[in-house]
Amino acid sequence: MPGIIDFHTHAFPDAVAVQAVPALAAKGKVTPCLDGRIESLLTSMNLAGVDKSVLCSIATRPGQFDSILAWSKSIRSERIIPFPSFHPENPKALENIRIIREEGFKGIKMHPYYQNFTIDEERMLPFYEAISAAGLILVMHTGFDIGFPREDIAGPARVRTVIDRFPSLKFIATHLGAWEMWDEVCDLLIGRKVYLDISFSLQYLDRDKVRQMMLDHPADRILFGTDSPWADQAEVATMLKSLELGEELEEKIFRTNGLALLGMD
Repeated sequence: MPGIIDFHTHAFPDAVAVQAVPALAAKGKVTPCLDGRIESLLTSMNLAGVDKSVLCSIATRPGQFDSILAWSKSIRSERIIPFPSFHPENPKALENIRIIREEGFKGIKMHPYYQNFTIDEERMLPFYEAISAAGLILVMHTGFDIGFPREDIAGPARVRTVIDRFPSLKFIATHLGAWEMWDEVCDLLIGRKVYLDISFSLQYLDRDKVRQMMLDHPADRILFGTDSPWADQAEVATMLKSLELGEELEEKIFRTNGLALLGMD
């Protein structure tokens, strides 16, 4: 099988990574596998057999759009596919979406906890409509977050509201639908037309449960993702293979679903 497509990674400019990764690690009480630099991610990709990584940025303040966009433009390559971010409180947010599309990016990353919104609140709906109309992919943090109090602002019921309202939106519910809300994922999202990435989830779930979730979901709607540097790309690949999903489904998850969604198949 050709190289893996990792649809969920993070990295920072070198000068930012030195402070950001230790701070985030302390906040979430997790140990990073990498130091957050692009060079380290590429090394990890080479070791794990990853061909391309989608690199997700998060605008944690309204004024960060321009700097994130500029950095995203500077790092994109055949192997690194940046997804910039805008902040919902930016008064030019709709224009930000237009610019992301015009600059040739494939998608956008958003995070309710770091960006202070609830997934299905009314003020977010015009953004989803614009993202969908632009044909962009939306990678959305879903479920609880390891570094924040357990307030349900990104749960499966809220995801369901959005995908039902915007059926053409290319919505990726990260962490296998919603981190540590997987019973609700089974009830509300499994079997629906929503993309799920497997990032930061296999290591928290019973093998039989996660295997059945994947078998019950549309085969073309599951994406390999790691959340690197918070998980090791090679280790996540090994965990996925251990589920014994069958060669055809495994290849879809590892590569062909990601390429198709990116328009690179």
